[in-house]
Amino acid sequence: MGLYQEEYRRKCCTAEAIAERIESGAVCASGTCLSEPCSITQALGAALRNGTRTGIVHHQTMSVFPSPFFDDTLQGKYSAVSWFSTAYGRAAFEKDCADVMPVYYRDVPGQYRQFIDLDVFYATVSPMDRHGYFSFGTTAAECQALAEQAKHIFLEVNPNMPRTFGEQQIHISQVEALCETDVPLQEVAPAEIDEISRCIGGRIAEKVPNGATIQLGIGAIPAAVGLCLRDKRDLGIHTELFSDAMVELIECGAVTNQRKTLHKGKSVTTLAYGTRRVYDYLNDNTGVAFYPVDYVNDPRVIAQNDNFISVNACLEVDLWGQVAAESIGSRHFSGTGGQVDFVRGARESRGGKSFIAMPSTAKNGALSRIRPGLSSNAIVTTSKNDVDYIVTEYGAARLRGATVRARAEALIGIAHPNFREELRYEAKKLHLV
Repeated sequence: MGLYQEEYRRKCCTAEAIAERIESGAVCASGTCLSEPCSITQALGAALRNGTRTGIVHHQTMSVFPSPFFDDTLQGKYSAVSWFSTAYGRAAFEKDCADVMPVYYRDVPGQYRQFIDLDVFYATVSPMDRHGYFSFGTTAAECQALAEQAKHIFLEVNPNMPRTFGEQQIHISQVEALCETDVPLQEVAPAEIDEISRCIGGRIAEKVPNGATIQLGIGAIPAAVGLCLRDKRDLGIHTELFSDAMVELIECGAVTNQRKTLHKGKSVTTLAYGTRRVYDYLNDNTGVAFYPVDYVNDPRVIAQNDNFISVNACLEVDLWGQVAAESIGSRHFSGTGGQVDFVRGARESRGGKSFIAMPSTAKNGALSRIRPGLSSNAIVTTSKNDVDYIVTEYGAARLRGATVRARAEALIGIAHPNFREELRYEAKKLHLV
């Protein structure tokens, strides 16, 4: 047995044994999405339930599991902080079982380093290689920063986690203890693309040149854009999220990464989430490079890619061009994420464009998503000074370089026809037209 294999054997134990090493009051964190080590967090939840631990603090971005740290029956025994909320985080926040950290995704590693006194970093990783290294698999993001900051590092080794490359490895010598599991990775089905999303995707794809480097966000509209880009040539990928749409574009030949001006020949990402197709594609694939999010999402890095195209979704836009993408009125929905990072990076790219897209209406056509002013207490995600294109099924309005009144006219022009007269009436009262 080799040196590293012997060390692995000595450090391997159960999830329950790892939970026993985590003291009451410990500040813990896992990386984004599939990084959460579910066996360990479930064992910690059991310790909270039976009273052997209390006061645990758990930080995470984009939880995709029913974590015990969002369980209202354990309220008062732990503190949970969501750095970007899914349905689990939203529900917990509304039940006063979790708090929310406002942050640009690119700033997450820096905020951990500066503001969080971290006791424990735990993560799911791929199996160890013969040199003693584990891969963080589908998540680079903040994992490197968490490993640097934490006093204790615990890993959950899962053979279903793909072995990926870039700056996201950790060595057995850095690890205090580890456990093993063999549960399938959580999957998310590709978003269902309806006719409106397909129309919006086509409008955006028309403005994407061959050879562009692309970033696609989450949801039906970015997925529809991916579908509509299949006939393009020599596209490159530099994206926050690597998804099924990316695999499709690579395998159909639209993406070659050969005309990128940064990391030529490589797809660059910080996070992956999708179906098993994505995880199988990533496994042992040196053509995809995972880097920490403070690099991938840095607007100065993004801008080094010529003809950079950023595509993201939102919930509503006002006639000034302010974009709300993380709350529905005062109701917390998700988080800032990387939208602003890529909007700003695309703006500084030579030939770059950023698109923020949405259907023109909500609630089965009852509400216009283009509004005179944002809904009461809505959170501004992308400011009016950063926004470039706003797109609905009725057109693409370029706001960058346009005056306030020109913006209002352009936005009214891509609103649903049923609401244009009302929008114009309200805009006149606001002296916007």
